[in-house]
Amino acid sequence: MPRPASDNRIAVLGLGYVGLPLALALARNEFDVVGFDTCTATVGALRKGYDPNGEVSDDAVGGSTATYTYDAADLKGCSVFIIAVPTPITDAKAPDLNPILNACATIAPYLTDGAMVILESTVYPGVTEEVCGPALAAGSGLEAGRQIKLAYSPERVNPGDAEHSMENVVKIIAAQDAETLTRVEAIYAPVVKAGLHRASSIATAEAAKVIENTQRDLNIALVNEFSLIFSRLGLDTLEVLEAAGTKWNFLPFRPGLVGGHCIGVDPYYLTYRAEQMGYHPQVILAGRRINDQMGAHVAQTLVKAMLGRDIGVRGARVLIMGYTFKENCADTRNTKVADIASELAAYSVSVDVHDPWVGAVKLQSEHRVNGIEAPEAGVYDAVIVAVGHAEFVELGSDALRNLGKPGAVLFDIKGIFGKSGSDLRL
Repeated sequence: MPRPASDNRIAVLGLGYVGLPLALALARNEFDVVGFDTCTATVGALRKGYDPNGEVSDDAVGGSTATYTYDAADLKGCSVFIIAVPTPITDAKAPDLNPILNACATIAPYLTDGAMVILESTVYPGVTEEVCGPALAAGSGLEAGRQIKLAYSPERVNPGDAEHSMENVVKIIAAQDAETLTRVEAIYAPVVKAGLHRASSIATAEAAKVIENTQRDLNIALVNEFSLIFSRLGLDTLEVLEAAGTKWNFLPFRPGLVGGHCIGVDPYYLTYRAEQMGYHPQVILAGRRINDQMGAHVAQTLVKAMLGRDIGVRGARVLIMGYTFKENCADTRNTKVADIASELAAYSVSVDVHDPWVGAVKLQSEHRVNGIEAPEAGVYDAVIVAVGHAEFVELGSDALRNLGKPGAVLFDIKGIFGKSGSDLRL
């Protein structure tokens, strides 16, 4: 699909799990790409040829024609600006739009008549046009919707999942008008081999993105509640789910911790917008409450099991294997393993954490937990397998048991070793 020559120079703001793969893919398709990030360490690593998040190969980074910068002046001359920054929540569970507003303020001085701004970050319906548009107009002196064209194409990145890469997942695109949507299509069509879905409006695309993860959150909350019930009934939740799964239309969700930058965050964007419109969501927030308590539930279940074996809790040593929010990636954003560690600390338990994807130094300096590089065998009163990293699966349950003292409790949260491979599982 032909594209305007002016759209050849593209700025991608945010070089994390979303922005970096996008910048590299655009560069591979002969776009002139400027990757911008406010983190000087991230830019420095990329300039040296490696991704600090470990998601993209060194060859892909070092061999790309994309340039990386933390100097906003390098954005001059770009006509397309793609914003791929995080959209976190505040301590009050409200949307934190500051990263998006900061990105808008960064690019505003470099916008020219006809520039196009595409937002990829997850937001509630209305943010692109009602928040970004006015912010861009105020900073540039140009009129949003006429001189500045707005579009939305939500990211669908799944960290640690090479199969469902950006190129292999259908991408939603939306814009303020048909002409702008055609420009957006010309940019993404060469990159996304799985195809594009044209949404009827930007708000529709924003809503579609925010419910994708809300649906998953609720499904996981349901099986987490099953787990809370079945533990009181003395039933093995995974055995119940396996039996129920023999029916053709039973959905294969499993209990677990719900962290990360999407599933545990996105629902609050939707509920915030709903409350703005006078509707107080009930089901969505109930699911959030269930999922947010699971870390404490794991800790409390472990404490009860230890007491059942006459293991003194105060001063006990517990090893947590894994700290990231999911297996086989280095992403620790909103990890609920932190809740396990803090709850155990409240019981005066001494907690060590080992995660080969994060490293002891980062665990200690950034997460304030006692990170260790190599767990010592035979010294722990309990071992929690919190994340199903491939390294832990390869070790096997026997090796993990050997990290504990005789009679120590092995809690395999995800059930990766089966019923016989551990003492506890959700």
